[in-house]
Amino acid sequence: MSWAVDDRVGAWVPHGRFVIEGAGIGPLQGLRFVAKDVFDVAGHSTGAGNPTWLATHGPAPQHACIVERVLAAGATLLGKVITDELAFSLHGDNVHYGTPLNSAAPDSVPGGSSSGSAAAVAARLVDFALATDTGGSTRVPASYCGLWGLRTTQGLVSTRGVVPLAPGFDTATWLAHDAGTFARVGEVLLPEARLVPRHLIVLDDACALADPAFAAPLSAIVKELSAVWRLVPRHERASGDSSLEAWRSVYATLAPWQSWRAHGDWIEREQPRFSPAIEARWQAARGISAMHADEASRAAARISARVRELLGADGIAVLPSAASVAPRRDAEAAAVDAVRLRTMAITCIAGLAGLPQVSIPFAAATPGAPFPVGVSLLGPPGSDRALIAIATAVRESVP
Repeated sequence: MSWAVDDRVGAWVPHGRFVIEGAGIGPLQGLRFVAKDVFDVAGHSTGAGNPTWLATHGPAPQHACIVERVLAAGATLLGKVITDELAFSLHGDNVHYGTPLNSAAPDSVPGGSSSGSAAAVAARLVDFALATDTGGSTRVPASYCGLWGLRTTQGLVSTRGVVPLAPGFDTATWLAHDAGTFARVGEVLLPEARLVPRHLIVLDDACALADPAFAAPLSAIVKELSAVWRLVPRHERASGDSSLEAWRSVYATLAPWQSWRAHGDWIEREQPRFSPAIEARWQAARGISAMHADEASRAAARISARVRELLGADGIAVLPSAASVAPRRDAEAAAVDAVRLRTMAITCIAGLAGLPQVSIPFAAATPGAPFPVGVSLLGPPGSDRALIAIATAVRESVP
């Protein structure tokens, strides 16, 4: 079969317009995918969303592990797509390559940093897309674009051959526009897992951070899970006696500290041009001391223990995937940043705990027209594949 890149939404990077045929047979045969431009593809340079990175890094000698696995399973790669610079954003714009079109909400951003991945899938130009999630970079664009997405259990899917952002939080992930494709990819990339829920937990502090558009989908998912598993929902604050804003602060110290360890030498040597927002984040990361990072690391360990104890081995938690619908493309920077901080207070729960979180797509009733929103299920470590099965089965039963 002959494939070609058809970019109607501005998702592809200029150096990413190539096709690599998948294996002749396999469970993903006939499916097309793209890779976020942080994944190495043999013979092609990885750009990581910044032209200076592209210019200072030669062609990759081998495929990233996850790229290799889906090609071997039969899927065909239709090149590489835009990422926010070094994956250091949740918005979905790129000062060098532009903002891909969100086909599900054309006046709004697609979300980042997996912006091109989400845009290509939302426009049905591919069946699925490889992405990453460090602080929400798959869950947020999934929510903004009406897609299936997840953050995998920390370390469960190899990140070999992936440009890091914060190695202790980076996960390799994927997005899909339908539940069947989403699950098929999971069957290739994830080990088998068993999860029979005995506890259903609603994370009230996370839900309180989300806009009203999330209320009805959250309620519908809780009601359906309660009916299917005959569980009484238990309302809890994820943060207990603390606050999710305090948890976000822990993440916002530890993850950027790791990022500067990963890229600080390159930034100081090459002096790349970043957008103002991302440049400010790098400058803040530069100033984080080892002492503050150590304090944050100890706090992160306590947070992880808290969330894992809350779930146990057989609990599922329900929470919003983001704090708002996708911001408008012309939104003021201050408004965008306010949304980002609220969203990261939600997404940091799974990140600090290293747990899997599946984002389920909904169309929420909003003034004017329905908007995509994501409702998430958070599960115990290693439950990814079972969590996908539960999420897709439940979504089929919810109007």
